[in-house]
Amino acid sequence: MRAELPPGLTPAFTALVDGVLAGPGPRQRRAMAKAITLLESTRAEHRAQADAMLTELLPRTGTSFRLGISGVPGVGKSTFIEALGLSLIDQGHRVAVLAIDPSSSVSGGSILGDKTRMERLSMDERAYIRPSPSSGTLGGVAEKTREAMLVCEAAGYDVVIVETVGVGQSETAVAGMTDMYCLLQLPNAGDDLQAIKKGVMELADLVVINKADLDDAAATRAQSQITSSLRLYGMHRRTPHEVAAANWQPRVMRLSALKGQGLAEFWSAVSEFRTLQTHNGALDHKRRQQARAWMWERIQAGLQQQFLSAPAVRQVMDETLAQVLDGRLAASTAARQLLARFSGDNADA
Repeated sequence: MRAELPPGLTPAFTALVDGVLAGPGPRQRRAMAKAITLLESTRAEHRAQADAMLTELLPRTGTSFRLGISGVPGVGKSTFIEALGLSLIDQGHRVAVLAIDPSSSVSGGSILGDKTRMERLSMDERAYIRPSPSSGTLGGVAEKTREAMLVCEAAGYDVVIVETVGVGQSETAVAGMTDMYCLLQLPNAGDDLQAIKKGVMELADLVVINKADLDDAAATRAQSQITSSLRLYGMHRRTPHEVAAANWQPRVMRLSALKGQGLAEFWSAVSEFRTLQTHNGALDHKRRQQARAWMWERIQAGLQQQFLSAPAVRQVMDETLAQVLDGRLAASTAARQLLARFSGDNADA
């Protein structure tokens, strides 16, 4: 029996949580959509309800496999995810896809709309697709992606796929919130070393050369080049993510999502990775590290918001910034002065 609800929460809140936990069907899908919309809201009262909802759902989470998919625009991420999703649901899985799209500068909503590009998968009741705007968030993922994953897990989806906007210096955050990070590449992508310089390749657990059917020779060359590069990076793996995955050697494979070639081999590699990382404790270690990082990330975001909204800071912010931009005040000095005003403002409160 559910404990007494915190003040301010209505029976509609209870119905929302119950709907997410209701099991497959239209009721659950509607509840999931409302739940994720609640998570994405910036209103203070909605944030309180969202926190209470996550607390209710948390005991039902943690049992799915979280797969991150990234790659340059045009590499065929949506086609790949749809083909993989259809294959997985045929095997008895329930698949949730959190597709992070670039945000419209006008409406703030998703531009690409992956749900329309995964038409067959979105129509299957065993799959759930949620396009969300990135809203300018660094890392290529929406701010609330982690929380949306928890909703999907609580609803019983055992495979959760996070598709990012693209790749680059700021598009690697997905590796820090998923169990396995897969990078899609094209057979004729140009300078493969340039992709590596962006800090993406060394984070990949699995690299997939998609559209291999277009140019088999080029796909073979790309596979060989990237494999050699991954071996080189394997000699210098030092980050927490890499230490946790030390017993897994990143590999490169070719496939054609459009023709469905290589999907079985891909999922076999994913299953092998999951089994290995579960048995050696690396998966649990990684999730604990991710939870810690998530908490501190939210604390930093919350402190920044409080700082910017503090009356004492707002009074002098424009003038202080102008002094910095004009070269009349060092940025470090300005930061210390503003932080001092912020601390004094909080002390007075």
